[in-house]
Amino acid sequence: MVEEGDSDPGQTWIEVSVETNGEGAEPVSELFNRYETGGAVVSTDFGSGSNGLDDRGVVTVKTYLPVSEEGVQARKRLEEGLWHLSQLYPLPEPTFRVLTYEDWATAWRKHFPILHIGRRLVIRPPWLEYQPRPDEVLIELEPGMAFGTGLHPTTRMCLLVMEDLIRPGMRVLDVGTGSGILAIAAAMLGAGSVLALDTDLPAVRVARANVAANKVADRVHVEHGSLRGLKSDTWHVIVVNILARTIIALLEQGLADYLAPEGKLVAAGIIKEQAGEAERAFASHGLTISDRKQEGDWITLIGRP
Repeated sequence: MVEEGDSDPGQTWIEVSVETNGEGAEPVSELFNRYETGGAVVSTDFGSGSNGLDDRGVVTVKTYLPVSEEGVQARKRLEEGLWHLSQLYPLPEPTFRVLTYEDWATAWRKHFPILHIGRRLVIRPPWLEYQPRPDEVLIELEPGMAFGTGLHPTTRMCLLVMEDLIRPGMRVLDVGTGSGILAIAAAMLGAGSVLALDTDLPAVRVARANVAANKVADRVHVEHGSLRGLKSDTWHVIVVNILARTIIALLEQGLADYLAPEGKLVAAGIIKEQAGEAERAFASHGLTISDRKQEGDWITLIGRP
């Protein structure tokens, strides 16, 4: 991840900005995560609406690339990737803007205020000070280059559900951990042990750094991998905040088999048009939907065996 002291004050940056709807926001964010360089930071610029959309029904997703040979190569990969995504989602051409170091530092950090989620959870970026109340759970999160800051509706809904589900001593599995925010929250809400998985190595590095910063490394273990490498353990809560098609694929790989008898599967990242397909996948793998949350176009399903 990029710390302020790691960057040359003489460095200039390219801001890459893409406007899309709620359905396209997460794939674009994932693309930015996949092709980041050492100086890239991904953020999602939400409007004032509670569903994350501005008054035009648009989400703006941005990333910042250094003006260097590495940045040029990253830009080429991003443009190619965005073209492929535009065949699946309504994406306009990206816009590019050159920023000075000072403009860059201000531009990306303004997207990450202190966030209050649910009754107790507070997410604080490391450059802001905050004194929590005795009953609050404070998570320090360096957004870095991994999806999962608490800003996106899917992340918020997962946190709200986990606040109700997590009990002291529970075993939690976080598949596709990204920044590690959900794994960290589970531990700080009382989980006894958390296994956080991600197939993306940069995300694993960011998640491990965030776990260490929040002093929960004794309870949260971050691994590079997926279901295929898991042992036959079971978990009280499994959370998957990815995309509907990935959730369905994970169910086909036996995800439900890893739930404890009274366990709950929290599946987020599902666009409402895909909710029916996801619900059918739950049923075909022996899961009953015990709750359903919605924020804007995004659906979160909670299933039990």
